[in-house]
Amino acid sequence: MGRVPSSSRHRRSYQSGPRRNERIRVPEIRVVGPEGAMIGVMPTKKALDLAKSVGLDLVEVSPNSRPPVCRILDFGKYMYEQSKKQKESKSTSQKLKEVKFRVKIDTHDYMTKIRRAEDFLDKGNKLKLTLMFRGREMEHTDLGFETVKRAIKDLESMATADNDPRLAGRNISVTLSPLPSSRRKKKFGDEAEG
Repeated sequence: MGRVPSSSRHRRSYQSGPRRNERIRVPEIRVVGPEGAMIGVMPTKKALDLAKSVGLDLVEVSPNSRPPVCRILDFGKYMYEQSKKQKESKSTSQKLKEVKFRVKIDTHDYMTKIRRAEDFLDKGNKLKLTLMFRGREMEHTDLGFETVKRAIKDLESMATADNDPRLAGRNISVTLSPLPSSRRKKKFGDEAEG
């Protein structure tokens, strides 16, 4: 004998995102019109008929309020705008980049690291400057602090130090935050050379 398929196998997969149209199962909702004007509290069926008469969808925008707030709008356009907002918020988030120095760093190596740091700051990222000590170099922490302070001074047209350089174990580190893009001026990068 064959098995009878369970009803759960034939159900449509759960839809992610806000509920819309017939999926809104609350008896009463607060309705906002297509132009953003408040229409008022009404039965869900009446609001759905109103949305369909205009040729748009009824979308639940605030499910946790009492009664839930639904808006009459084009669902495809709404989802597109939401994804655009998410992408925008991701792209504006800052990353922490790190540039490492040594106590006996050569002038040209130092300049390369500073140019690299300027590029990171120019892209709006935070920057962590780290100076590492090895072996007996720990006896000359004052030289390390001088190098880090020189780097901060060279980058002052691009960023401000969040705090003073601190010695933690065998490293001196400091975090720099970029200046607003209108105030950033590269000293050593491509623009400064040309």
